[in-house]
Amino acid sequence: MNKSLVIIPTFNEKENIEDIIRAVFNLKADFDILVVDDNSPDGTATIVKNLQSEFGQLHMLERAGKEGLGTAYITGFQYALDKGYEFIFEMDADFSHNPEDLIKLRAACAHGADLSIGSRYISGVNVVNWPMDRVLMSYCASKYVQFITGIPIKDTTAGFKCYTRKVLETIGPDNVHFVGYAFQIEMKFLAWKYGFHIEEVPIIFTDRTKGLSKMSRGIFKEAVFGVIQMKIKSLFKKYIPA
Repeated sequence: MNKSLVIIPTFNEKENIEDIIRAVFNLKADFDILVVDDNSPDGTATIVKNLQSEFGQLHMLERAGKEGLGTAYITGFQYALDKGYEFIFEMDADFSHNPEDLIKLRAACAHGADLSIGSRYISGVNVVNWPMDRVLMSYCASKYVQFITGIPIKDTTAGFKCYTRKVLETIGPDNVHFVGYAFQIEMKFLAWKYGFHIEEVPIIFTDRTKGLSKMSRGIFKEAVFGVIQMKIKSLFKKYIPA
């Protein structure tokens, strides 16, 4: 069995899903894909099912409704652990993450990192097609998380990542509490608190050209207050390194 699983959560991604699946499978490297679809009314799941007859490495889990990004990934993490994958990736369906960068993220973990992050801010601000207010909101959110938590990561809200199996086994999918934007922060925070080696890999983030963004200011609000709550709780917990 392939050692690498790319988890792609979907909700109404019919414009992108076939193209992103083909782009991953066209890489000169072996990756399996798990699509976690939240009952997309636009037929995203049907497109994936049709592609499964062509690609044996394509898997899908269908959920009853829209339950949040964090729970979609947690569902995918548990699937990956149950199936024995060694490298587990988070990636968006909309090409904001370049599939070719999967190879760089896996290489970082294969050479010593426990968690590699596709970072927009490790070498300046590498974002394409975002309006300036969105860039500032994202960049300032990362700085805010750094200030509150002390975490030595420049892109704390990044959603393009590769975990080694031991990181997810140590954190435990059931121990992750946030389901929205703050989920991405919590996963990095927990990996850091457990003493894992984290490496930021520079990428260029390109905003979607097809479909609608799922981001909202309410999601950022969750992150602002969630980070404070997360930091306070961490003061009363002992993290035993893996």
